[in-house]
Amino acid sequence: MKKKKHYRDTKAFIDELLKDPEIRIHYEEERIRTEIAYAIRASRVKAGLTQVELAKKVDTTQSVIARLESGTDKRIPSLPLLAKIARACGAFLNFAFSFKKMARVH
Repeated sequence: MKKKKHYRDTKAFIDELLKDPEIRIHYEEERIRTEIAYAIRASRVKAGLTQVELAKKVDTTQSVIARLESGTDKRIPSLPLLAKIARACGAFLNFAFSFKKMARVH
């Protein structure tokens, strides 16, 4: 009879890892990259554009758009490029900081 493996709770494990500031930075970078990739693809699809059409509108190549949409590129796109993509899709680029707790106003 095989011995059953004991696994730790995934959320608790990840929460513990994220206490390390260096790991937290890398995690946040990946999260942002993924959100940007999703936003670019969702905006393009909503605008009814192909990757080639969007690339032409923002003066880049289809492979750049594909790389941005995949979220696998380690570079984060510039704000001017994101603004061009938003405008080409008939959208506006928004940016915000999110806080876990409300900041005290002095």
